[in-house]
Amino acid sequence: MSETRQRILDDIKAAMKAGDKPRLATLRLMSAAIKQIEVDQRTELDEPGTIAVLDKMLKQRRESIAQYEKANRNDLVDVEQSEISLIQEYMPAALSTDEIASVIDEAVASSGASSIKDMGKVMGMVKPLLQGKADMSAVSQIIKQRLNA
Repeated sequence: MSETRQRILDDIKAAMKAGDKPRLATLRLMSAAIKQIEVDQRTELDEPGTIAVLDKMLKQRRESIAQYEKANRNDLVDVEQSEISLIQEYMPAALSTDEIASVIDEAVASSGASSIKDMGKVMGMVKPLLQGKADMSAVSQIIKQRLNA
């Protein structure tokens, strides 16, 4: 069992004892998402796999916030934002813009990418290195800028 998964399970028990229902609900969602992937793949997720699941949950919540803001549902925006802040507690430390750019530049150089057609190669190289440490949609935009320049 991954370290992050174990931490989530321990925090579920703590939230139950403390009677912290909002935190407990989000932790259970996180645990259920991880468990669902494990059942579907018939395997136990390692640390990078667990982080990938949590990263996907963050992305879903960011998309939901955009939709809720368009519909002027600030109550739902607040719920999603609180879930994001809790999920982020379990994510690795975010990289700075310079660190992200450095990883991208290294991948572009080592792959020999020269045009936007090579974006898939570069994205394939940087995704395992940046998953959970950077917003992958922003990374994608930076790669596009580098390859179009």
